[in-house]
Amino acid sequence: MSRCLFVVPPLVGHINPLVGVASELESRGHRVAWAGVPEIVRRLAGPDAHVFASPASWADADRPVRPPDIRGPEALRFLWERFLVPLADAMADGVRDAVLAFRPDVVVSDQQAPAGALVAERLGVPWATSATTPAEFTDALATMPKVAAWNDALLRELRQRVGDPEGTADPRFSPRLVLAFTVPELAGHPARGGDRIRWVGPSLAARPAAADFPWEWLDPGRATVLVTLGTANADAGGRFLTACAQALRARADRLQAVVVDPEGVLGGPGAAGAGSTFPGTGTGTGAVTPAGDLLALPAVPQLPLLRHMDAVVCHAGHNTVVEALWHGVPLVVAPIRDDQPVVAAQVCDAGAGVRVRFGRADADRIGPAVDAVLYDSGFRAAARTVGSALRAAGGAAAAADHLERLLEDKERE
Repeated sequence: MSRCLFVVPPLVGHINPLVGVASELESRGHRVAWAGVPEIVRRLAGPDAHVFASPASWADADRPVRPPDIRGPEALRFLWERFLVPLADAMADGVRDAVLAFRPDVVVSDQQAPAGALVAERLGVPWATSATTPAEFTDALATMPKVAAWNDALLRELRQRVGDPEGTADPRFSPRLVLAFTVPELAGHPARGGDRIRWVGPSLAARPAAADFPWEWLDPGRATVLVTLGTANADAGGRFLTACAQALRARADRLQAVVVDPEGVLGGPGAAGAGSTFPGTGTGTGAVTPAGDLLALPAVPQLPLLRHMDAVVCHAGHNTVVEALWHGVPLVVAPIRDDQPVVAAQVCDAGAGVRVRFGRADADRIGPAVDAVLYDSGFRAAARTVGSALRAAGGAAAAADHLERLLEDKERE
């Protein structure tokens, strides 16, 4: 029996893939603990998850407020200077306490929680990288040397504060093992990471306490489209969700839509489209008629819902993309910022979707894009091809296999 410590940022999309890996390791007799915000980790990994507070909380007041309209290098600067580096400083003491108390045989550090890698390196504990998005593999800053130098300087200064000043490893790329929750058939050839990368595909193990859903509302006689902007883009999504609703309602004779609307911009939590009598508050209660063309809910059980979808409209968040493609569902992608343009390009390069410009997307652009992925069989065929590769990669079980091999290698050293 070995001990594994997962170090994660307070971001749902970065925790969810590791929930299945943790469950798989525990089923094999290993002990698992987490370093992260307890409330968020336990909500996703289960109330019994062993969590070392790092940081102790992540209240709204702790979150940097990013203007919804910033893009490109300015968005990258905000991400690192206002979020990733301050978060690493805030996590460092908690991660160090977790390592000293739990005494893990291996630390698995998310790429956006560099404190995990830096503290593990300083304390001499082997560490692996959890790459929940392929964006870092592309070396997107290769053509922007000044921006790359600024980014490297931030990491050097962070290492001086919380890591081993003599260390040299990039905290985003373990020298031993990088778990990539995607596949080359989607991500392409990596520019960074090399032979340390193990392509495991999405980790889709059962997750606790999914949101309720009125399953009887779904009409099997029409195509169904899911619209979602993930968990971190509510501030930027109102206009886009409204345009999606307009485009999809105009096609109510042949399709229906489920829209994830956490801010209630389409009429409040639980609002339903024309022809529906769903009056609930997102709890799945209330009478529902199959005549409704659009159902807006603050949250949905995305994994089980994808089995019923014919297309997904999203922001090109990596988890949503690979989960949709795992189910063979083609996409309309409208990237907003961060890694999303990279993921959107990968979807289009694979032939599994259509891209629209988020800032200019209106009903007249969104509607034809949805028509394309629904009725051009090439998009569905490409989605199924990528989906086959994602399923064959092994997911949580494959990730656990690679971590066990890392542990075995450590014992032989």
